[in-house]
Amino acid sequence: MRYDLVIFDNDGVLVDSEPISNRILAGYLTELGHPTTYEESIRDYMGAAMHRVHDLVRERWGKELPDGFDDVFHARVFAAFEARLRPVDGVAQVLEKLRADAVPYCVASSGSHERIRTALRTTRLARWIDPAHVFSADDVGRGKPAPDLFLHAARTMGVPAGRCAVVEDSPLGVEAAVAAGMDVYGFAAMTPREKLAGATALFTDPAELLDLLG
Repeated sequence: MRYDLVIFDNDGVLVDSEPISNRILAGYLTELGHPTTYEESIRDYMGAAMHRVHDLVRERWGKELPDGFDDVFHARVFAAFEARLRPVDGVAQVLEKLRADAVPYCVASSGSHERIRTALRTTRLARWIDPAHVFSADDVGRGKPAPDLFLHAARTMGVPAGRCAVVEDSPLGVEAAVAAGMDVYGFAAMTPREKLAGATALFTDPAELLDLLG
């Protein structure tokens, strides 16, 4: 394999969480007087850290979200995860193969550490992920599309950015990986291919990923 580290996004790449979380986010924002459709939530917030939600609401409506917004949102998401979250089909086999081949990999997600842990535990993917190799936007000052999170993950794992491959499903994530100087493989199962045009290559089935990485 031509990479020394594979960096996986979590939401939408490892776990099928984007439909769940974005329906909840759109509903909660609408409930608070900031009308948002599911499609708008996907467009504006998919792959982003929570600060982007606050920033865009402030920009568009000139108001602050209430204290405790993040806590309420996450509580609703976690409850839904427990009931409905599933791993992305085929991704466990990819992780199993990388481990068997001794290829280092990690997770770098815009979600909080609690959200990542909940998702991986619920989907039983945690058995393939070393907890020390999980990185969150909470660990850095700026989330995606800034490159900080991916650079932090690579630095912690001891791998130069140019030797890393990122697996992403959101335009913000692709932008962040490109800014970090890393190759990025866009998972276009849910995201329109044109939205991931900056990626090194695109795929729609995790079974294709190992060939692309090789």
